[in-house]
Amino acid sequence: MRRSTQFRFQRVLGIVLVGRGAVTVSVMSAAIPKLPFDSPRWLDLDGVWAEDVQTVLQLMASTGATATSEGWREVWDEALDRLMHQGTVYDGAYAALPYLVEAAAALSPGQSEDLWVGMGFIVASKYRYRFAVPVDLEAGFVAALRLAERAAVRSFLATDTDATDLAYLALSCVAFAGHHVGEVLWQFFSPDECHLVLVCPGCGRNDEIPEFFVDPVRPPFEAPEAPDPAHVRQGEHPWGEVAAVLEERALGEQWEPFLRVARAVAAAGVPRETSGQAVLCLVAGMIAAKGTSKRAGREWARKLMLLTGYFRCDTCGRTWTIADSLAEDPEGARPHNHVTQAWTTLDGSAAPVLSAVVGPMGEAATRLWQDGKVLRTLDGTPWARISVFSDSASDPVGGVNSLAVVSRPGQPTLVAGAGDKGVVCLWNPADGRLLHEPLPGHPDRIRSMTALPLPDGRTLLATGGDTGTIALWDPVTARPVREPVGNWVGGVSGMCAATIPDGRTLFVTATTRGAVRLWDPATGESVGRLNPYGSPIQSIAAVPVRTDHTLIAASTTAGIQVWDPAVDDPWERGAAVQLSARALTDAGRRVAAVAVVPTPDRTLLATGDNLGVVMLWDLVTGDPVGDGLPASTGTAGVPAMTATMLHDGRTLLVTGSVRGSDLRVWEPGTGSVRRIALDVTVTCLVTAGSNLIVGHSCGVFGFSLTGQ
Repeated sequence: MRRSTQFRFQRVLGIVLVGRGAVTVSVMSAAIPKLPFDSPRWLDLDGVWAEDVQTVLQLMASTGATATSEGWREVWDEALDRLMHQGTVYDGAYAALPYLVEAAAALSPGQSEDLWVGMGFIVASKYRYRFAVPVDLEAGFVAALRLAERAAVRSFLATDTDATDLAYLALSCVAFAGHHVGEVLWQFFSPDECHLVLVCPGCGRNDEIPEFFVDPVRPPFEAPEAPDPAHVRQGEHPWGEVAAVLEERALGEQWEPFLRVARAVAAAGVPRETSGQAVLCLVAGMIAAKGTSKRAGREWARKLMLLTGYFRCDTCGRTWTIADSLAEDPEGARPHNHVTQAWTTLDGSAAPVLSAVVGPMGEAATRLWQDGKVLRTLDGTPWARISVFSDSASDPVGGVNSLAVVSRPGQPTLVAGAGDKGVVCLWNPADGRLLHEPLPGHPDRIRSMTALPLPDGRTLLATGGDTGTIALWDPVTARPVREPVGNWVGGVSGMCAATIPDGRTLFVTATTRGAVRLWDPATGESVGRLNPYGSPIQSIAAVPVRTDHTLIAASTTAGIQVWDPAVDDPWERGAAVQLSARALTDAGRRVAAVAVVPTPDRTLLATGDNLGVVMLWDLVTGDPVGDGLPASTGTAGVPAMTATMLHDGRTLLVTGSVRGSDLRVWEPGTGSVRRIALDVTVTCLVTAGSNLIVGHSCGVFGFSLTGQ
């Protein structure tokens, strides 16, 4: 439950039940079967004592209880807190609610709306059936729901309050009627919110639409189907009066079909077989009809009507009703892939849902999902085998926070990884075989790594720790070339190798405190500094602009900076052309990570932000290159990026987010995007040829980006 929802719920549960005058509980005492207070059965129930319920009823009937009574508040809060804890409703609630519903129903409608919302949260809890309704209490609980429905609808018709409170009350009425859409109570929608979180009924993935709740003057899609005439609730129900107050023109032009659906649902008595879309039409119509401010109620009702549309899961690719994506295991949920318009998580706009986007290999299926050690297409066809990198049986590495590829002339490529224990592992990227026992020696968590190709043909491995320690390793002998030493200027947030025109290869380190230093890897001496403004560094990359000349790009808290390590004075821009300020402003994004992107004719810089937007840049001109990759909530968060160029000259860029589980594989040359849903929490990414290596919270695995 969100914090604001929880606060409201606690306020509702803490409200004084007596209100304004005496309450006669005995008037309806025979209407509902109830467990006698002297029954030993109370001792078998969790979450409630008979004495607590008796005390609550006595206080409700007392003319002396007031809203400021601490004794009342303490007893009521304690009793209700025991009925439900963190959404789990205990079986004692089924004995207590018949008493409480009867007492609340005896209040005047103007006194009871908050009470029905509080009880609505209990009835609508998706965890209610963790403790099934005991057989001997079922009749009383069912009768209590019917009475609560009648009393809550009566309260709704009599109330005169704002649109937000009406939404809670309307959904509580729906919950008492037994429809699963009542669970939307726990979503805590309000007119001030813009985003919407949905759970795919098919694959269970969460998706967020950042700009969902806008006020559409006209409906962006057709109204859902009216309820089946065969599904009409038998017997008496209170919803006929609700149908009478729903005005078809209450929402404005072209919204009449939605209000007609709402009236049909109410006239039918909100049968359980009714689609969630149609019931949400009813809820929105109720808000428009009864809000204190007609204008505010109308605007909020139109926003809620957007919930009657369709949603395409960006992971499994199937289309569902938004209503089915709001509830837990909704009844009758099924995909609607025939629908031609649906909300997507990319930009929140309506888009065709059946148009296939061709992937890098030309397949129509552009989404993959992890099934154990196999990646599969949507139809279940195996696409690539996952190679789990081996671990040391005596000292498992566990989570891996950084990765680096060590390419050695004439020798196999290695992948290095480091975890929380300050050890380094070297693997064969082809099969994930551990080539040496984990290399100990770092006194802190290793958070960054890079390969250092030297002019003499050797390649060293550099590692940087959380407390600023830096070490160099020989990947051939698996021994440290330079023991870890403290840098003492903050955790090492990034490192890379830079070639300068005089033939030297410099080792570049960056820290969270903004120190960017150049080192001679042979002697370990500091030979220069960059970042004269001292802005903290989030990510750093070395981008070759010529064979013998490398520029350094960094994402800082002050923006993107580009430096030339061959220029002695860091205040001089030298050969480093900054990224186009106009292009950055037009993009409207705050870059959080940078990465190197090889292409057949040049090397580009990739920038990524926390919404998943990726742009490519030419550091020679400072201008953007081509169209970028748009935002995606599935891969939003602190960016994780890596790129590779395949043997056929195609460039692939893989992007995701740290602590996320979804990846996007983007081919800038064609614009195609393949989405991969993983079962792990990603910590870092790196490419070794056509293989993607994924560091995650429990280890490392790899697979081919071309599908093998």
